Amino acid sequence: MPDTASMSAKGTLAGALVVVLLTGCSSQASNPPIVDIQLYQQWQLQPGDTIAGRSVTGGLGDISIELDGNAVYAPFDGKVDPTKANCVLFSSPDVPGYLFRFCGLTAPKLGDVLQGDPIGTGNHLEFAALRKQSDGRWAMVEPAKSILERTLRKP
Repeated sequence: MPDTASMSAKGTLAGALVVVLLTGCSSQASNPPIVDIQLYQQWQLQPGDTIAGRSVTGGLGDISIELDGNAVYAPFDGKVDPTKANCVLFSSPDVPGYLFRFCGLTAPKLGDVLQGDPIGTGNHLEFAALRKQSDGRWAMVEPAKSILERTLRKP
């Protein structure tokens, strides 16, 4: 029969191992890698810049939409990744060669999403549609109204 001290030590070691494993998993899940894409067009002001102490949330090529606290939804099954500019990028195999950038969302859901899943909420949305160019950079393009409607309405 094992003594109480060795059982207690084993229990403490097992407990510490669980804490380390959980901490390691949660830190990876809560800090996904930031995506940095190269834009074909370069303007002086970009989302993430600061002017007079205020954050720039959109720029040339973005569509501004009043959300009034409402949600933005995944237009297709896909993935949501953070960017350096406190925006998120949505990608989907349903629309290869395109990315959708959402700026202005509060606490966006990152990672894999299903069509219709809420991505985040906010007071306003700065939306940009990006198409991959042959040189690997991304160009802003006019978004289709149907994509914006799928993004703003839960299916």
